[in-house]
Amino acid sequence: MSVAAPGQEGIRIEAVSHRYGDVAILDGIRIESRPGQFIALIGPSGCGKTTLLDIMCGIRKHQSGNVLVGGRPPVEGRADTARMFARDALLPWRTASANIDFALKARRRPGNHDAITAQLLEDVGLTGFADNYPSQLSQGMRQRVALARTFSLESDFLFLDEPFGALDAQTKLVLQEKLLSLWERTRSTVVLVTHDLGEAIALADRVVVMTARPGRILADVPIDLPRPRSVSALQKTRAYHDLYAQLWDSLEQATASARLHPGGNA
Repeated sequence: MSVAAPGQEGIRIEAVSHRYGDVAILDGIRIESRPGQFIALIGPSGCGKTTLLDIMCGIRKHQSGNVLVGGRPPVEGRADTARMFARDALLPWRTASANIDFALKARRRPGNHDAITAQLLEDVGLTGFADNYPSQLSQGMRQRVALARTFSLESDFLFLDEPFGALDAQTKLVLQEKLLSLWERTRSTVVLVTHDLGEAIALADRVVVMTARPGRILADVPIDLPRPRSVSALQKTRAYHDLYAQLWDSLEQATASARLHPGGNA
């Protein structure tokens, strides 16, 4: 898998605002990332995190401001971007390996697809399940296939929308470790939407905290923890708990803003 090339541009979001009818969703969002950086977005439900992610990957057109991904405006279907959802979105009539192969063919990735697929399934701990259909896999195993499929695209930019939110705590921990292991090799630029503060701290280089609707940037917290990381080991450190407390304070401020502005208008 490729590592982000030196000199490649990251993500730049300048004064982005968006409305759904009369309801303000995003207001003056500014975020800039360097190439290969891992960013987590957190904030109260309905604050516009997913809308912002949709804008970054070209699914939704923002109404004002400027967005550049890799130095270019985002467009749906770009070959250098990939999206992973909270649910696996696997094709139910294809096996685990065939779901990954479908992505490889769609992206026209060169190389031996059988070998690439086998390696990715091994990476996510699913050797021996290549011929199983999604209905024959647990939700955690299906998310592993989805994770392998996402990384099979070798994209420079990964947009992840609560990919582990529906999983139990133990399965979530395993997949967080798998995600870190794969990302350490590729160093794609990642934007992760999550409600899990521990997940944000364990995975990200920085955590961007958004206010309640309309979403604004309340805080941008650097995660100065050494890499490579072990998710389980981090939870035993003082630095982890200090960061958790800092982010919790920020979320309390964001939640307070929701109580002050329950209508969600600017």
